[in-house]
Amino acid sequence: MTNLISDHNRFLRGAQVVLGVAAATMMTVGAAFASSPGRMVAQPQAPNAQQQKQRPVMRPAAFIPVQLAAGIAEAPMGLTSNGHLPLGSVDDAEGASSFYAAMKVFDAVENVADGLGPVYNAQSCRECHQAPMSGGASQMTVLRAGGYVDGQFVAHAGGSLIQDRAIDPSLQEFVDAHSDDVTAQRLSLSILGDGFVEAVPDQTFFDIAAAQPESMRGEVVMVDVLEAPGVQRVGRFGWKSQHASLLSFAADAYLNEMGITSPLFPQENSSDGNSVAAFDSVADPEDEAQSASPFGIDVHIFADYSRSLAAPPRIISALSRSDVNTGQALFEQVGCAMCHTSELVTAPAGTLLNGGTFTVSHALGDKRIHPYSDYLLHDIGIGDGIHQTGSPEARNKMRTAPLWGLSMRNRYMHDGQSYTLEEAIRRHAGQAEQVRRRFEDLSRPERRQMLLFLRSL
Repeated sequence: MTNLISDHNRFLRGAQVVLGVAAATMMTVGAAFASSPGRMVAQPQAPNAQQQKQRPVMRPAAFIPVQLAAGIAEAPMGLTSNGHLPLGSVDDAEGASSFYAAMKVFDAVENVADGLGPVYNAQSCRECHQAPMSGGASQMTVLRAGGYVDGQFVAHAGGSLIQDRAIDPSLQEFVDAHSDDVTAQRLSLSILGDGFVEAVPDQTFFDIAAAQPESMRGEVVMVDVLEAPGVQRVGRFGWKSQHASLLSFAADAYLNEMGITSPLFPQENSSDGNSVAAFDSVADPEDEAQSASPFGIDVHIFADYSRSLAAPPRIISALSRSDVNTGQALFEQVGCAMCHTSELVTAPAGTLLNGGTFTVSHALGDKRIHPYSDYLLHDIGIGDGIHQTGSPEARNKMRTAPLWGLSMRNRYMHDGQSYTLEEAIRRHAGQAEQVRRRFEDLSRPERRQMLLFLRSL
C-alpha cells in the first residue's frame, strides 16, 4: 500500500499534541446523572494558561474508567486509543503494532497501482470516517438502488451499492431508470467505540428485543461472520446491521468503497453488471494474506484500529449540566430510551467471538458503554426500501442510530437529510410515532432541555 505524504505525519503530530492537552485536562469524575445511577458527569479542573488558549467553550469531557459492580468498568471515552493497541508514537512505521501505526494505514491514500477500483467511492478509509479524527463520521453519503419484481427486491445490476467513481470514464455506474425504482442515500457512520459494540454478547440484543413492547419491538438479524464460514452472530454494524464482525465490515469496505480485493472478497465489483477485468491491472486479492493476517494485511489493520478506538467523548458545559440532567430524564420519560438503549456491557476479557477468530482483550472486556442504540432494525417510517438483511419487512427498517458522538455531526438520520435534531425527531413515525407525539407534547423549555441532552452526547 502507498506510503503517506509528509503532511499526514504533521497531522498526526498535531493530533498527538491535542490528545496530550486533553490528557492534561482530564476531568475528574463527579456527580452522577440524577436519572441514571452510575453514569458520570465530568467536573472540570482549572486549566493552566496554555490549556485556556486551546480549549473551546464547550469541550469533550474525558472520562476515567471507574470500577463498577461485579468487575465492570466504564469504557474509556475520548479521541484516542482505548488500549486494545498500545498508543505508540506518531513516528511508528506502518508495520508497527500500535494505534498510530494502524492510523497511518487507515488514512493511507490508495492509487490504481495499489488496486484502487476499477469502480470505487473513496481512496482512503479516512475519506468517509474522519471527523473529528480518523474513525469518526463525515458528511459523505453512498448511493444504493434496486427495484421490486413480484414483491421481491432485485438489486441494481452488479449490486445495490452504486459506486460514484471509476478509474476510467467508460466504467462509470448509473442508476437504471427502467429497473431501479428504489434509490437511497446513506450517510457515512462513525466507528468510534465500535470495538466495544463488537464485544457485546449476542444474547444482550435478544434480551433487549424481548423487553420492548410488541408495537416497538426491534428485529434481531443474524448475519454471517465472513472469517468463520458457517458461523452467524447478531448484526450490529451498518445501517441495516449487515455485519457483526469488524473484520467482515473492514473487508466489505475495502472492496465496496475502495475496490481493494482481499481473501474475504477476492473478486472485483462489476460496473453496472459488466466485467471490469480489462481495467484491473493488479492481481487479486490486492490486499494479500500473511500468516498473521490471513484475511488481508490492511483488512486486519483496519479491524484492529477500529477495535482500538475509545468511545466518543461527551460535551457538557458547567452552565448546562442541570438542563442536560433534566433533558436525559425527559428522554427516558417520553420513551426514546426504549430503542436508544443507554447502556450495554461487553463480554468478559478472554471470551472467544466470531467463531473463535477474535478474543476479547482486557481493553474491551467487562466494559459498560453508552451508545444509545439497541442495534436492532425498526420501522420508523423512513425506511429506504433496500433489502439487505432480515425479514422481507426489513426493507423498510433501519438500524437504530447510535446517538453517542451526536455532538460531532450536523446531519442526521440515515440519509443525512435532517439538519436539526428537532427535525430528526419529528421525522420519526411508525414504531416511534407515539414517542414522537410525547416529545411534541413537551413544553418548549422541556424540548430545549432534551435537545441539550442530545447535544451533549
